Amino acid sequence: MDFSQLRGLTPGVLGILVRRGADFAAAEDAVQDALLEAVRSWPADPPRDPRGWLVTVAWRKFLDAARSETARRRREDAVFEEPAPGEVPAADDTLRLYFLCAHPSLSAASAVALTLRAVGGLTTRQIAAAYLVPEATMAQRISRAKRTVADVRFDRPGDVATVLRVLYLVFNEGYSGDVDLASEAIRLTRQLFVAFDHPEVAGLLALMLLHHARRASRTGPDGLVPLAEQDRSRWNTTMIAEGIAVLQAALARDRLGEFQAQAAIAALHADARTAAETDWVQIVEWYDELARLTDSPVVLLNRAVAVGEADGPRAGLAALSTVDPSLPRHAAVAAYLHERDGDLATAARLYAEAAELATNLAERHHLTRQAARLNAR
Repeated sequence: MDFSQLRGLTPGVLGILVRRGADFAAAEDAVQDALLEAVRSWPADPPRDPRGWLVTVAWRKFLDAARSETARRRREDAVFEEPAPGEVPAADDTLRLYFLCAHPSLSAASAVALTLRAVGGLTTRQIAAAYLVPEATMAQRISRAKRTVADVRFDRPGDVATVLRVLYLVFNEGYSGDVDLASEAIRLTRQLFVAFDHPEVAGLLALMLLHHARRASRTGPDGLVPLAEQDRSRWNTTMIAEGIAVLQAALARDRLGEFQAQAAIAALHADARTAAETDWVQIVEWYDELARLTDSPVVLLNRAVAVGEADGPRAGLAALSTVDPSLPRHAAVAAYLHERDGDLATAARLYAEAAELATNLAERHHLTRQAARLNAR
């Protein structure tokens, strides 16, 4: 069993410990200890029931910690009994754990970070990259979140909005390089879609489906392939049709949210037979709605690209001038718009600058090639 398979067992094991009465922070520590022991012992002696082995070892490690003097004082009124050995009932606790991590005692940012670490299986470095903060900062945030919930009973699950944010970030991490994470985010969002009659849940599911439908065409022999250059015959039309149908049903309820607006933009891209036929005017209108809903500088950055396509590169540069230049990808957008405006020297310089700032290796290689292409001309 490789690490990705081992990571896939983590949510179920963690959920079982929580259902048995372990507080989340202690359960998460015990599961991590069990995973380390599995990495050490399984290559030489793999268990017949990996999930059952992890549950048994994690529960024993939790009990060992609970019986320590410090833990005993915190839990004087609790009695822990190890369940009788036997087959562990099959159950998918992952979605329930997402809700438990979105606890009212945590801020939204802390809940997302804790869930990505404990349930999503991402490393602290990956979470920090998603938040655009230093790894040390994210490590402190996760540690504080675990301390906050150490003695909290998860009897008041958090709200849907925080869970959606978690799923969105997990999907984005998977979409940038790990298809299993993206597929897992879609699976969980489908569960949420069935369980909750909420238009934003539908919007997020539609957004994921529409983006994931293009996955096969996003990379080529030379790395990343820009949307305008992708082979649209490789797009998954079944997934696109499902995403559009889910989105249309959500929009008909007239309760617009940011995920529905993002999905509407993705649907307009998916609906165009060629890049030249893209309805950029309507995309700009949806970005206006999205900016109103989120007040996000990233939205304004993407809107500048859409304005450049709809009204010309100089209009796009004018829109970009209102966006914070320190924002990630600002230089890349500026380079693209300057190239379309015919200023190749400035575009080449900005592509090189953007490549140095890129945190994703594939994106860095793509931007470096763009700079080299213009310098060669």
